[in-house]
Amino acid sequence: MLKLTARQEQILNLIKDAIENTGFPPTRAEIANELGFRSANAAEEHLQALARKGAIEISPGTSRGIRLRDGSITNPGRQMALPHPALMQLPLVGRVAAGSPILAQEHIESNYNVDPALFSAKPDYLLKVRGMSMRDAGILDGDLLAVKKADQARNGQIVVARIGDDVTVKRYRKTGSLIELLPENPDFKVIKVSSEEENFALEGLAVGLLRSWN
Repeated sequence: MLKLTARQEQILNLIKDAIENTGFPPTRAEIANELGFRSANAAEEHLQALARKGAIEISPGTSRGIRLRDGSITNPGRQMALPHPALMQLPLVGRVAAGSPILAQEHIESNYNVDPALFSAKPDYLLKVRGMSMRDAGILDGDLLAVKKADQARNGQIVVARIGDDVTVKRYRKTGSLIELLPENPDFKVIKVSSEEENFALEGLAVGLLRSWN
């Protein structure tokens, strides 16, 4: 059993709640804002202490590069698992043709056997990430995003959305009938659509991430 201070327990629980609700850990700024710290540096100090005690792992260079050590969040550094009775098989979706179902057979590149304990909820498929618009959420080009099929989302969740001929991964925010798809990289623009537009649809929620170092 880890010996944590009351504040460290509070931060660890905050990380777990964020993962459960959105599929991804909070940023240092979000931790600081939630707990009333004066700066993100204070949050960073507590995170480093949690890392030293073995409660979390920190990936440098990304604002959400936090992984729990108990398996309740994805482990980007873990290699793809070999088949095992306890594993589940997920199809890997490549490029999606315009207007066709995301899980259409022609879009399936391969299948992976993975441990369901890696994800915050049971996923239905893996989607290959293209581009760096979600870099600061720790989602990089070439990563495999675990996606649970859904046509609704809460504000703050990372979603897979279809806009016309494109499928994109962004953070979701809805105000009235306006939907904003928010990048996690300042080099990319916010995408704004109306929930009533026929060319827009939610395809699913991000529930974890796999990264191969091959």
